[in-house]
Amino acid sequence: MTRASIQSADTPHAVSGVQLMMGLGHQEARGFWADAWSRVVRRPGAIFGLSWIAIVAFFAVFAPVLASGHPVLMSERMPDGSWGEPSSPLLRYLGAADILLLLGGLAALPWILIPWTPRKSTRAWALVVAAVQTGATVVLTKAIAALFGAQDAAPWMRDLEQSGAFAPALSAAVAALCAIPTMLLGPLHRWRGNVVLALAVGIVAGAAVTARWQDPLERFNYWPRAAAGEIRAVYTLIPFSPNQGETLLFTRPPGTRVGDGLSADTVIGSDAAKRYILGTDAFGQDVLSQVMHACRLSISIGLVSTTIAMLIGITMGAVMGYFGGWVDLLLYRVVEIVMAVPLLFLLIVAAAVLPRNTYVMMAIIGCFTWTNAARFTRAEFMKLRNQDFVQSARAVGLPLRSVLYKHMLPNGVTPVLVDASFAIAVAILIEANLSFLGLGPAGQASWGKLLTSATGEAGTFLWWLAVFPGAAIFLTVLSYNLIGEALRDAIDPKLKKARV
Repeated sequence: MTRASIQSADTPHAVSGVQLMMGLGHQEARGFWADAWSRVVRRPGAIFGLSWIAIVAFFAVFAPVLASGHPVLMSERMPDGSWGEPSSPLLRYLGAADILLLLGGLAALPWILIPWTPRKSTRAWALVVAAVQTGATVVLTKAIAALFGAQDAAPWMRDLEQSGAFAPALSAAVAALCAIPTMLLGPLHRWRGNVVLALAVGIVAGAAVTARWQDPLERFNYWPRAAAGEIRAVYTLIPFSPNQGETLLFTRPPGTRVGDGLSADTVIGSDAAKRYILGTDAFGQDVLSQVMHACRLSISIGLVSTTIAMLIGITMGAVMGYFGGWVDLLLYRVVEIVMAVPLLFLLIVAAAVLPRNTYVMMAIIGCFTWTNAARFTRAEFMKLRNQDFVQSARAVGLPLRSVLYKHMLPNGVTPVLVDASFAIAVAILIEANLSFLGLGPAGQASWGKLLTSATGEAGTFLWWLAVFPGAAIFLTVLSYNLIGEALRDAIDPKLKKARV
């Protein structure tokens, strides 16, 4: 075997000094995170976890167009017997968040994969910043609109909310406000790129919120109208919405046809062939569509609440570890107090006195699960604060925020990022527990809510309502744990194999 053929073979994970002298086994130098990621993707468990999380994320984005009881195309019969122009009820009933997620999901892969000037890491961070700006625009706009439209609001506030100019004006103002951080702190190297990114995201987000200012009342009367010959419709892959129920088809096992139990004049032949692939729940709602739509709730609860926890924990830990002394003593008592709060009981009480929506749950979980991040950051900063590069940064007169977040944090955030993957799994479990108790977000599909119906009213065990949502919870939590374990092993210098 020639030397060229030896060099073209797969490079082993560990080589001897003699092989290095022969020129074998040399690899290009890689950054810390690039090397850690290459080690993560070598592990079968991490590959499985990443694959399952990708599937959940795909359904979180595209579930509204994959599983919907509204037709993709529908034509109505005119009085003269001809068919009118086709319309799309599915698109008409999409909310602002649905539209923005679909646009982001379709634009994400080209944005990352198409080769152009910014590096892939920079483009990935730009995508994250754009997602945060979009989410902040939607949430703030809806919150302010709800404040103006509340029953106890002042008369002038309700009059202003009902005016035609209120929706576009509020959307534009909130979009402009949320675009300012992207312009100032954007990930693109040139300020023009940050301005263009912020303006583009703000315009799209504001237009989507304005166009879907009020959610229309959903009515699923398409099948009776089709049976009467009033319309003809083309449905999507799974022709059921998560909130679309049929009382005659409650708690039916997987494979039940739409026509089972319904009169012949209600369901036409093409509709009778449709099946509830994973069965129905106690309200006659399709289980598969609920499992798919619940992916968005789980992903959003895990990511947003963990992000809130990381921001609070890293800030508290950085201050404690850098200053030490009485500052550390005082703030660590706060950490211990928060650690002593029973989170599940707090969420149960909050569900009774606060609005039961996703945002309240995210905020509470994030504000009471940051203690591990604070402890990890504190330990790392105590170890780093006396090192030479930190002393040099202080000696040249850099401001405190620069010392903490530009010099110390990149060298001490690694354990926190590993813990974040486990924290996401914990947040998903907390949401499933609350939904199982009937205290989850109202009006949203949830895996935990499906588990509640596993025991029927007569005490019978409905296996499909336990197996499918339970498997989704189990696989999602397991995937995050496998990814966190692989990432922990990849960045631990004691577990890395020696190359020489």
